[in-house]
Amino acid sequence: MIHILYEQIRLTEVTNARASVGRVQLDPNKAPTDAAQLEKFQAAQGQLSNALSRLLVVVERYPELKANQNFLSLQAQLEGTENRISVERGNFNKTVQDYNIAVRSFPTNFVAGMLGFAPRPFFTAQPGAEKPPPVQFNFGTPAPAPAATAAP
Repeated sequence: MIHILYEQIRLTEVTNARASVGRVQLDPNKAPTDAAQLEKFQAAQGQLSNALSRLLVVVERYPELKANQNFLSLQAQLEGTENRISVERGNFNKTVQDYNIAVRSFPTNFVAGMLGFAPRPFFTAQPGAEKPPPVQFNFGTPAPAPAATAAP
């Protein structure tokens, strides 16, 4: 009974984190220029990643989840979510790159300078966030420790 409550708490965390990502609205007209808006979005992304990691720990502890159709559906949704996040990060950074090129290129750099447009930072996720956490279904054996990332 306790593990059911624990699972419910983890699923609730994932649901809430996913909802918080959806609540952060990035205005395409201001996203590259609004650092506070981008910071909120990055924080929501981090909460979602943390909740997913904790959920995967629960899954590894309970082998009966492996055969559950709902879990298989959740697994497919998680994979799709990770793919969409990756694609949108790339799209955002491409848009920022185009914007920065326009701000720095002749003759638009003159107009951009007069109107206060400056180059903007790219979306930077936490190290390792571009890769989804490994999902392993070797139930009964402990999960391997995450590999340490080297600083650039």
